[in-house]
Amino acid sequence: MSEQATLGTAVVTGASAGLGKIYADRLARRGHDLLLVARRADLLEEVAAALRARYGVKVQTLAADLAAPADLERVTHAVAADPSIALLVNNAGVSTLAPVAQTTGAQLQNMLDVNINALTHLSHAALTAFKAKGQGTLVNIGSVLGVHTLPISSIYSGTKAFVAAFTRGLQEEVAGTGVKVQLVLPAATATDLWELSGVPVSALAEGTVMQADDCVDAALAGLDLGEAITMPSVNDAALLARFTGASLELFGASQSGKPAARYLAAA
Repeated sequence: MSEQATLGTAVVTGASAGLGKIYADRLARRGHDLLLVARRADLLEEVAAALRARYGVKVQTLAADLAAPADLERVTHAVAADPSIALLVNNAGVSTLAPVAQTTGAQLQNMLDVNINALTHLSHAALTAFKAKGQGTLVNIGSVLGVHTLPISSIYSGTKAFVAAFTRGLQEEVAGTGVKVQLVLPAATATDLWELSGVPVSALAEGTVMQADDCVDAALAGLDLGEAITMPSVNDAALLARFTGASLELFGASQSGKPAARYLAAA
């Protein structure tokens, strides 16, 4: 069996541009066949043709709007039904950065549909198959705005906080199995998501924006290192360890069954 066949098929959502397009390139370079998902069929096929020519891998495309129930069902079925799938990168995401009162109902719903609903259903489909065969890798792309909220990111941060909590729970579920689950939390990255969100990259502080290639390469390096959480721009890994440790300590402190003393004193 060839190395390529052993690696299996990698699914990448949001693969026509940005981080998804780079993930597709890097995974094809590693020898994965690909199933690429995005809304624009023409852009997807351009990406696919270039990867076939460059790496000689098999690349399938599936044009779908993950906010549309019928399209999401098609993609979910494709992921669940293909036994060659060994890796899923849930990269597709949408963002509107604005105060809640200045966000339309359609913009709000789109973030919920893509960032939460689609990611959850695709994770469910992939993990069900992975757990049945005892191997596979799920990569969920969250955001540092899932652990910190700005005045203009309440909805987006809420969706990415879900991604973080959901993915951390999945990691606990698959512990001790052959299935791997990685949570990636990028900070500001130079992709077209910023322009679409309403905040141009040019408005961000100089030196705070990572190039998309660097972000994906760091995330894949973190996956190779076995990291449960990868924050591509955080140099001090001890910060993340303290953060997760404090969260666990706080949870433990909540398990007393009695009101805290300061509330009894106030009564």
